[in-house]
Amino acid sequence: MSWFTAHPFPRRRAVALSALVTVASGPLHAQVAPAAPHADEQDLPVTVRAEEIGGRPDREINLERNVEITRGQSKLTADTACYRLVEDEVTAEGNVNMWRFGDRYQGDALQLNMSTGRGWVLHPKYQLQLNNAQGQADRIDFLGEDQALVVDGTYSTCQGPDPDWYIKASRLRLDSGRDVGTAGKTIIYFKDVPILGTPAFSFSLSGARRSGWLPATIGAGSKGKTELMVPYYFNIAPNRDLTVFPRLMFNRGLQLGATGRYLGETTGGNYNGETHAEFLRNDRITKTDRWRVDSVHNQTIKPGWTAGWNLHGVSDDEYTSDFSPTVATSAERQLIREAYTSYGTQYWTLTARAQTIQVLQEPAAVANPALAIPRPYDRLPQVMFHTGRYDVKGFDWAIDAEATRFSHPTLDSGNRLLTVSQVSYPWVQPGYYITPKLMLHATKYEMDSNSRGATSLSRTLPIFSIDSGMVFERDTTLFGKAATQTLEPRLFYVRTPYRNQDEFPVFDTAETGFSYAQLFTENRYIGGDRVSDANQVTAALVSRYVEPDGAERLRMAIAQRFYFDEPRVGRVPSATGTGNKISRSDLLLAASGRITDHWNFDSSVQYDVTGKSVYAQNHGVRWAPGPMKVLNAEYRYVRDSFRNADVSAQWPLSKRWYGVGRVSYSLRDHKVLESLVGLEYKADCWIFRMGGQRFVTAAQTTSTSTFFQLELNGLSGLGLGNPLDSFYKSIPGYTRLNGNAGRL
Repeated sequence: MSWFTAHPFPRRRAVALSALVTVASGPLHAQVAPAAPHADEQDLPVTVRAEEIGGRPDREINLERNVEITRGQSKLTADTACYRLVEDEVTAEGNVNMWRFGDRYQGDALQLNMSTGRGWVLHPKYQLQLNNAQGQADRIDFLGEDQALVVDGTYSTCQGPDPDWYIKASRLRLDSGRDVGTAGKTIIYFKDVPILGTPAFSFSLSGARRSGWLPATIGAGSKGKTELMVPYYFNIAPNRDLTVFPRLMFNRGLQLGATGRYLGETTGGNYNGETHAEFLRNDRITKTDRWRVDSVHNQTIKPGWTAGWNLHGVSDDEYTSDFSPTVATSAERQLIREAYTSYGTQYWTLTARAQTIQVLQEPAAVANPALAIPRPYDRLPQVMFHTGRYDVKGFDWAIDAEATRFSHPTLDSGNRLLTVSQVSYPWVQPGYYITPKLMLHATKYEMDSNSRGATSLSRTLPIFSIDSGMVFERDTTLFGKAATQTLEPRLFYVRTPYRNQDEFPVFDTAETGFSYAQLFTENRYIGGDRVSDANQVTAALVSRYVEPDGAERLRMAIAQRFYFDEPRVGRVPSATGTGNKISRSDLLLAASGRITDHWNFDSSVQYDVTGKSVYAQNHGVRWAPGPMKVLNAEYRYVRDSFRNADVSAQWPLSKRWYGVGRVSYSLRDHKVLESLVGLEYKADCWIFRMGGQRFVTAAQTTSTSTFFQLELNGLSGLGLGNPLDSFYKSIPGYTRLNGNAGRL
């Protein structure tokens, strides 16, 4: 074989072979080969080999049989070829093959100007290294280094000569300079059957965000009715975007919605936010205009100074249950509307906010007002101040103050000034600690009117507490492995004098739930309107098993509060003490841990020692022996309230089939609260999901929806509804079969 090295005339642009790689790797793939290696080749010589070499070495080289043309990492073989040095152009025919940075292209004929990047290749087949994609076309026209036009081309990430799925486009224009691919008259084939057609769509060659139509979604709302949504995405800037989605609900009408996101930096800080709005004019069922708005914004104006808002609102009480396809959103009953600003230094923070809450009543509340959800007070405004220091000659101190205007359309309104000052002296020694604390709770009210009594009220109460504990350790084993067991007794004493507070309003106060953390707080109320009297001690014993690497394997705890005097302060007058001596609280037992590498559990019991019965209990266990294998079981019970069992799982049924499911059942009412069942099939280059879900949307109504989805690896998910969203929210520990999200 003969060989010849040609040095063409100087070029002003990168060699044309770089444009060919852009076209070949770009049709529908999200990753583009780096530009730097392309530019490095423009000054390299072209080496040609062939059985026969003829022509004029200074103008034209004709190559016959076993032709090979090489420049850097680019290589071209063919039966015959001609390289014109002056034009810096190559033509080749017969078994044309070209390799470029791991990508391969085969065609019948090729012409390429290596200076301008313009040319064409006939009947090409291609294989891409970065995502194992392949395809073929009638013709590829190279419009320059950064642009190419694929005529009647296909694309698929499936391997083999007969891919399970592929797309075919009449025109596929690729612009790697702008990172844009635009397709016309596109059809998606699955098992050689056309499943979706579109007159045009566009996508990003690198996977970056860009404007264009997103896949249409056929779904079902919370009432199970069919709807069609066709979103359009605007990539306004690298840090801003907008998605507009017309949503046609066949039983209600056309809803228009939009979601805008943004983030950025200012001279003093940064900001980010998201706003979502949707509007349905003249709902065919309710005959009213219906809407929803959600907006969240957070901003650092300058170091230490932040501001933002959190706004949510709907047009009517039934909006969330009528339009929300998930359990979480359909159960929303309180929507916050809040704006805030805060400024702080190392030792103090000042915060101001204004807050209102929209309450959505369930239909049953109309007929039975006793079922209505109480409307919280508006805070218009609230100003809060906090300051404190740690370890000031051994002392810790803090002061919290707030001034709030509470407004309500039907209840007593007024102003409240609250300060809570505290000082403590933690005495920590090896193996034990003692922390005495002194607090002063001062409150003043100025009421517009007060149905309970006077309009001007004040209250000042001292609070003393002492927290103490010890830690014992010993070396032991747990399930055959070395571990350190701890034994940690703890005593927490609180003394607060009694003060009758029946005349004081209740703006934002509620009794805390009974929990391990609540047992070690000075006040059994949250909010500033009630200060519980106390002469009590909490005793607890905790034992932990800790592995040599510091990981906690098992934790067990038992705790109970003992009253020297019965608490008399109630949230409302009827809730004060009964006069009967209450000597102790319920007994709280808890245990949690990792039994083995695959088994985890969490359990708690609240035992009523007076009635000698269980008041509440919760037991949960999870078994996760491997990828896509998880089984959850939970039992929850509260006396005179509910008794529910919940089981959920994701599990392989065969080599490629996986099952998912969940059942939440009320053992008290003997009815299913939520159920989900689904199947997933994982092929090499696609995944199929199908299933159905039923859940409660309000006290008297339920929703049943079905869904299916075909996810084409490297392209998009097509189907009815969004099964992934349901799987993630309903099955703790669910793992997606394919971590790569599809896209168009």
